[in-house]
Amino acid sequence: MENSDAKLKEKIISLKTRKNAIILAHNYQLGEIQDIADFVGDSLELSQKAAKTDADVIVFCGVHFMAETASILSPDKIVLLPDIHAGCPMADMITAEGLRKRKSELPGVIVVCYINSSAEVKAESDVCCTSANAVKVIESLDAREILFVPDQYLGHYISTKINKKMVLWPGFCITHMRIQPQNITALRQEYPQAKVVVHPECRPEVIALADEVLSTGGLCRYAGRSEVKEMIVGTEIGIIHRLRKENPGKKFIPASEQAICPRMKLITLESVLWSLQEMTPGVKVPEEIRLKAKVAVDKMLEIGRG
Repeated sequence: MENSDAKLKEKIISLKTRKNAIILAHNYQLGEIQDIADFVGDSLELSQKAAKTDADVIVFCGVHFMAETASILSPDKIVLLPDIHAGCPMADMITAEGLRKRKSELPGVIVVCYINSSAEVKAESDVCCTSANAVKVIESLDAREILFVPDQYLGHYISTKINKKMVLWPGFCITHMRIQPQNITALRQEYPQAKVVVHPECRPEVIALADEVLSTGGLCRYAGRSEVKEMIVGTEIGIIHRLRKENPGKKFIPASEQAICPRMKLITLESVLWSLQEMTPGVKVPEEIRLKAKVAVDKMLEIGRG
């Protein structure tokens, strides 16, 4: 098996060089996918890094909305998603049509959409946010009422940090929902010295038990701190591969072994190789939608720089 994987990796690297491609892997991808990637990180960070390269092809090992974000920021590059079925159930919980209907019921409302949404939904929004910058983005807006889509749990977490009325779309991350308060309680007893760090997509009862609530990027930075020796990780378990690789000697315990995103795990070494060979499946956001979506993304980035 190791021999077979080594040969696959060799073929991928050779093909990647020949096609002037760059491989991006989200923090939740399988370990072997992270190991062949040029960059590993969260979705927006990866798209931003890819946009700054002179690569002709982006192979995005993540889910569909992430490949769309890469297409929004790099319209002149070919964007490949090695398995077209790698979607995000939470992103699928809202459509542009559904958002337009909700906006019509709340005239004048400002729409903030989580980056974990389709390009069409971004195009119907005023500004995007990530889990890392959501509080800053929403605090900066001159609006007393915010329609936040699609993640009600991230929205609820933000609402505890700001003084604005927030209307929450009833979406959620199925994977983070699998992390239960009793998981945290039991692990705290087993690992009393461990820091509990959870993602803001978790349910409020889990967030209430955490020492820190951080995005995947924030979680990786926190793990590198000298005082952190053991950490209970409240997000999708794929990130533990990166944490262990970057922090040898430290202990990382998944908050729940059930916190697996099956869509993220669809991408394999075989599918990456096939995608590069066949230059498919491609993800290309239509220009009219891309330009509208980019306005929401650019506004977020301007606030981030402010």
